[in-house]
Amino acid sequence: MDDIDRMLIGLLEEDATRSYAVLGKAVGLSSGAAHERVRKLRERGVIRRTTIEVDQAALGRAVTAYVLVDGSTWMGDSADRLAAIPEIEEAHVIAGPASVLLKVRMAGTVELQDVLRRVFGVDGVTGTRTIVVLETLFERTLK
Repeated sequence: MDDIDRMLIGLLEEDATRSYAVLGKAVGLSSGAAHERVRKLRERGVIRRTTIEVDQAALGRAVTAYVLVDGSTWMGDSADRLAAIPEIEEAHVIAGPASVLLKVRMAGTVELQDVLRRVFGVDGVTGTRTIVVLETLFERTLK
């Protein structure tokens, strides 16, 4: 991966709807060459998917929480059960004070309690510690 690939990725992270002509012009390539570079980045798995950024509060998911999950077994084996809980946006096996870190979004604290009950229903879960976000100062992807 070279500097042009990194610039293309940065431009796509800012706005994935940019045309190949706009991308090419920004990095000094033709639209065809920009398209080919992006295609190769997808083939290599560097670009895994194209998505949009959504206002979660507008979707009725105003509460964000991080849940540290303690487990009696290797929790990576529970990925499918955790993925079946739609409020869980991210799940990471971690080193540190817990086995897994979850990022969850839901409408309110009543829904958060329900999510925690379902997490406790996953085999091997022995406990959770929850951190509720009061305000998000910023979110970004690294370039």
